[in-house]
Amino acid sequence: MLRLATAVLVLLAGQVTAAPGDQMSPAIQAMKAGIICAPLVIGTNPAPDTVAGVTNIVEGDPQFISNGRQVPAVLGIGFGVKAQAAGGADLYDVTVTVTHPPMGDAGIIRQTYPTAISGTDLSLILYQFDFEYELVQGPWTIEAAQQGNVILYVEFEVVAPQMVPQLATVCGFENLLS
Repeated sequence: MLRLATAVLVLLAGQVTAAPGDQMSPAIQAMKAGIICAPLVIGTNPAPDTVAGVTNIVEGDPQFISNGRQVPAVLGIGFGVKAQAAGGADLYDVTVTVTHPPMGDAGIIRQTYPTAISGTDLSLILYQFDFEYELVQGPWTIEAAQQGNVILYVEFEVVAPQMVPQLATVCGFENLLS
């Protein structure tokens, strides 16, 4: 089941890795986007405006295995953003919106959930492939907004595993490449 995850991570701030199409408002001090292997899930939060109905709470500091934006459509792969709010104050009432090609029986193309972004540490906003129905290829975006103002926006493209075999195999899911 592909679930959305949010976790606060203790990392050094001040990093920005941008790709064409990325946006970061002055409300964000640091942002880094990339791809990860599935971290340990230690709980969930209700998220009724998502296909899964929950977001994952993950343990630790999952490291990006790539800062690339081509994500292999493989179970256990996640992708997203680590961001820190500017000025040392936490941002509350942040709405994350993930858009993607039609997913599931209902053809859902947009999922939203609430979160906060730390002003002292990097916070993780993550989408992880947990179920086959989530492996929809095409453009994906992750956007965070506060009071209707976009504070960060990143683009990814989910592709066939054969297009990025070095990423598809790094997490131990080679059997899905046949």
